Order: sequence, then C-alpha cells, then structure tokens
Amino acid sequence: MELIWFYLAVFLAISDEIHSRILWGVFFDFYVIFAGLISKTVASNIQLWLVHEITEAVFHFIVISLVFLSWEIGLLAALIHLVVDIYHEIAGKDYGWLYHRAFHFTVESIFFILIFSGL
Repeated sequence: MELIWFYLAVFLAISDEIHSRILWGVFFDFYVIFAGLISKTVASNIQLWLVHEITEAVFHFIVISLVFLSWEIGLLAALIHLVVDIYHEIAGKDYGWLYHRAFHFTVESIFFILIFSGL
C-alpha cells in the first residue's frame, strides 16, 4: 500500500486549517452575514449547524479533489471529515486544538488505510 492515506490525512488537516483561517480571519464579516441569512432560512440551531458542517465538507471536497485530481477521493475525504466533526459535537467534549487535530488525523488515517488496503 502506498502512502496516499497519509498524504490525504495531511492535506485534509491543511484544508481544515485553511478553512478556519480564511473564514474566521479573512472573511469573518461575510461569514457572520452568511450565518445570519442561513439562520433566517432554517428552523433551528441544529439545522444551522448542519448547514455549516455541510458547507465545510463542500469546501474540503473542492480542495482535496483539486489536490488529488479525483472527485472520488475528495468525496471520501469530505464525508469522513464531516462524520468526525458531527461526532465531536454529539460527544460534547472539547479538549482543545491539538486533540481535535490528532483525533481527526487518526480517524481519517485509519479510514483511508482501510479504503486503500481493499477492506
């Protein structure tokens, strides 16, 4: 098995950091307005949060698809990242940035190892 699983997990982590830095740093005002528009459109905060997570998954899909030139890999990366983010919220625990990064990297690595090993 090649190291593509490792590169995917690394680039997904980089994509997540880029997403955070761009939206919370550069486009914060737009992001707040966008969140306000979405909150007026949906019926609950849970739906607002799900829209946020899905739009983040779309961002990761685009980035990873372009980096690896494969929409299938981009879709898998976006879906596993979405599942891990949803788990974080359902579990209700926040251990900080390093734990969050390490947890994502571990779960996403195991997922891609299983995918590319043929299991």
